[in-house]
Amino acid sequence: MKNVNTSSAQHSWTQVDDYLNKLLIPSDSLLEQTLQSNAEAGLPAHDVAPNQGKLLQLLLQIHGAARVLEIGTLGGYSTIWMARALPEHGKIVTLEADPHHAEMARTNLTRAGLINKVDLRIGPALTTLPDVQEDYREPFDFIFIDADKPSNPDYLRWALRLSRPGSLIIGDNIVRDGEVVHPESTDTRVQGVRHFLKLIAENPRLEATALQTVGSKGYDGFVIARVIEHHDTK
Repeated sequence: MKNVNTSSAQHSWTQVDDYLNKLLIPSDSLLEQTLQSNAEAGLPAHDVAPNQGKLLQLLLQIHGAARVLEIGTLGGYSTIWMARALPEHGKIVTLEADPHHAEMARTNLTRAGLINKVDLRIGPALTTLPDVQEDYREPFDFIFIDADKPSNPDYLRWALRLSRPGSLIIGDNIVRDGEVVHPESTDTRVQGVRHFLKLIAENPRLEATALQTVGSKGYDGFVIARVIEHHDTK
């Protein structure tokens, strides 16, 4: 159970998020309906916050990304944010392990008028990624990793195979309420994130930074890495 100080801090973080979202992000009934539909369907409340979705959208627009890979669709809320940033010829390939979640995402994306920009694939990402590699011979400009944390190291290896110099790789939920600093943690999600970050730090093909975040989603953070070298295919 959260102590009083933590609960008070969370209340303040949520208030600030609400203030910033209302000030900077116009109300969007379609996105709000997506969250409501996901909740009514029993999906976990793991969607990015509106200001985080807007950040993804801005990063895509700044980067000029046209080919996007998302590992972890859930109900398609973050997918909508990113798909809206794509140019006319753009495409986002999004991978979701849970068929129920994927069906909700398909419904939400269809309602948003974006399904033609999205290739939604159902099944564990580590089983669908080889097909993605086969079907999409051009590298992805932007890769968003937001799925099961124990598999993050494997997702990073795939991201490196499917990227190019200049591609951006974003990993979400890396702070884990501060637990990421504990090497002795028995939480497989924490260990997955720690290994993921270590691989990023040690890879000469990547330059990266990470930020802690607080807000309506609690205390967490994300890592952003840029690919700086060609992949050796030998």
